[in-house]
Amino acid sequence: MRDAADAIIAHHAEPDIAASSRDGRDALDFIPVCSGPRLATFRGGAVHLDRPAGSMAFVAESHYATVFLSPLLGALSAVGSSKLRVFDAPVGMLGIVPAGVDGSTIWPTARESVSIAITPASLLELAEHELDAGGVDLQALNSVVVDPTAHRIAELLKAELRDKPAANELYVDSLITLFGVHLLRNYSGIDRPQSPIRGGLSPHNARRVRDYLVEHLSDKLSIAELAALCGLSPSHFIKAFAQTFGQRPYQYLTNLRLDHAVRLLEEQGMTIAEIAHLSGFSSQSHLTSTLRKHRGLTPAQLRRRS
Repeated sequence: MRDAADAIIAHHAEPDIAASSRDGRDALDFIPVCSGPRLATFRGGAVHLDRPAGSMAFVAESHYATVFLSPLLGALSAVGSSKLRVFDAPVGMLGIVPAGVDGSTIWPTARESVSIAITPASLLELAEHELDAGGVDLQALNSVVVDPTAHRIAELLKAELRDKPAANELYVDSLITLFGVHLLRNYSGIDRPQSPIRGGLSPHNARRVRDYLVEHLSDKLSIAELAALCGLSPSHFIKAFAQTFGQRPYQYLTNLRLDHAVRLLEEQGMTIAEIAHLSGFSSQSHLTSTLRKHRGLTPAQLRRRS
């Protein structure tokens, strides 16, 4: 089904500069901008595709995986040196294209899917930290395999990319990290991982992470850099953080940013747009929608009340 993944990337696609939130993040650059909403993150990126009939050919520069969110009949695909084959894709079907592998795909009807890119360096880092392995042997998947776990992650990515005013980068990066670990555990030649860490963060690491989040409230943050502060793998860090703080990292960071924004709004000294920027929100509308959702007030209402 790697066709799905190929289906995402066209060899003639122009770079999507706006999609990348950090310098050097080019994992999504050769996916056509018209393919659908996407976000580039520390580890790679994700795209939600809802496209009419078409075709693509490409060479994957990063590891790519695609999960079908709608059934597709009579598609054709080829991976590497294989010949084009006909397949029917059920909902939840997973396709994998390892970095450096060429592919082509043709889909005769409309299709909906989510495709995830993970850079080779990021997947290697996950393999080293999570699986204590020094290499990655990710297998191409060009057969009909329905993966419920991949499907659940793809639906979460779709909801974040399509339905939110501005996708939360830390949340998307967390999902990509979890997806990468899932690929390593189930679609590579690497041994299965060690038992997960029991308990939460140590008191020292909990203070260190919280102080770091407060100091970098307006910055773009990744799970990888937060995990590195504690000397943990990203997936272990997410679990330990949730056990310690009762929230996943992106939820906790959102509340810290909202608390900061509320304090600034009560001081009356800056515009709402300035406060949104200083509090780590991508725009005034992003702050407004997040504040309304979590605190039941808009910035203007809160400012009038104070």
